[in-house]
Amino acid sequence: MRKRMPLAVAAIGALTLTACSDGGASDEPLESLDIMAPFFSAVPPEEDDPIDQALSELAGLDLSVQWVPNSDYGAKTNTVLAGDDIPDVMVIQGKDQAFVQTAEAGGFWDLTEHLASGDYPNLVTENPEVQEASSVNGKVCGVYRARDVIRHSVIIRQDWLDNLGLALPETTDDLYEIARAFTEDDPDGNGEDDTYGMINPAWSGLGNGSPYDALEVWHGSGNLWRDEGGELVPAFTTPEWRQALEYERDLVSNGYVNPDYATMDPATWNEPFLNGEGGIIIDVQSRAAELSKLFKEQDPEGFARYIGLAGQLEGPNGTYAMPTAGYSGFLAIPRSGVQNEDQLEQVLAALNELNTTEAQNLMNHGIEGDNFTVEDGAAVFDPAKQDFTDQVTGAWAQLGMNLAGYDAYPIKQASEFDEALQQLRLELQAEDLANAVFNPAAAFVSPTYTTSGAQLDTIIADARIQYIAGQIDEAGLDAAIETWRSSGGDDVTQEINDLYAG
Repeated sequence: MRKRMPLAVAAIGALTLTACSDGGASDEPLESLDIMAPFFSAVPPEEDDPIDQALSELAGLDLSVQWVPNSDYGAKTNTVLAGDDIPDVMVIQGKDQAFVQTAEAGGFWDLTEHLASGDYPNLVTENPEVQEASSVNGKVCGVYRARDVIRHSVIIRQDWLDNLGLALPETTDDLYEIARAFTEDDPDGNGEDDTYGMINPAWSGLGNGSPYDALEVWHGSGNLWRDEGGELVPAFTTPEWRQALEYERDLVSNGYVNPDYATMDPATWNEPFLNGEGGIIIDVQSRAAELSKLFKEQDPEGFARYIGLAGQLEGPNGTYAMPTAGYSGFLAIPRSGVQNEDQLEQVLAALNELNTTEAQNLMNHGIEGDNFTVEDGAAVFDPAKQDFTDQVTGAWAQLGMNLAGYDAYPIKQASEFDEALQQLRLELQAEDLANAVFNPAAAFVSPTYTTSGAQLDTIIADARIQYIAGQIDEAGLDAAIETWRSSGGDDVTQEINDLYAG
């Protein structure tokens, strides 16, 4: 990579930096695009492999990628931010403290107006709420890597529903009744009292996709934060959050949840569902496909009868869907690497081409006619080229942004049931997106939360589990929230609202 000034130094004068150069850095047009990215595959791609060549041709710049093992990527990012070996583009995996400090000091190009200009149509987001959430206090400091905005659903033992003459749930009341019936009404018909309704693993933290988070959003608590009259309040201070906890507490006290819900290893989450012990999982839709494959191993002929999938549920206060963050990091452009507007336009033009359908197929599938072919509009992979495919999906896919939409070939499903399940997932995503409740504070970086957020979240998450388990009462829950406030929570609330008002 070309030598430039360290980002920590460059950031000092970044707000006025236009075309300065140092240490041999040039303000001439870029001849290559230096990128730093993580890889998950066994080995990284070699320089000028077929994907590299094809993407370089599309981008109009020779791609030179420094591949870093994902396990080392966080440390490497911090080293690069403090060093003088600066790429033109960096995959940033999250808004950690080092990145935020550098971004706020101006060490990365502010792309807000560039992306809004329409000059780069493949970089115009289809979900403005996600782009806002990926920003740093409203400034877009990178092209985000899009992920499914809607993933949560209710995965349920369809055979048990059929045995009891029940329909898929549409409301939280329906879900409660199914959990009761799966516990008390012998859904497997074996005459034994050996089943329960909901399967919950141990899950720490807040707002990270747990079944508890989903139920609370469905009850109308908001998503981590909620706007009340122009002021943001933590979701766990709302009456709807308390209502949801009462619902969860009733499920537990009646035995409708696995008894080890507070200690169950999440890695074993599938087992009770597969083994006929529990019948409901609230999780991402991809778990349904995973369970389908496992049932297929158990029952190759009848596997399709076990899996039911329902979308996000209507709660007692309305219909609210819990979205994901909608992104997984972003591609940021350091100002000490890309030193003037002309170079920035080159980089954005290249990234625009890397978001075309052709580029998406290269990054996510590989080389058509080599490691995959297209049958009935879907990608079919050659098992003999699996190592190459794994390298594509484990490395090149990390450069995929897809923020204007994902248009690559779908992957051909193994059976008609799998195809129908995939189609249902897409339909539920589209339906639930209309009711998505985004976190209104997602863009804002609270200094207090940056340093103390994990401890603050633990106070509330622990109290939630203790209340659900019946170990503390309403007064204990109130005491935990007061501890949160006095431990820095009030400072977080003030900082978030100052940014929200600004």
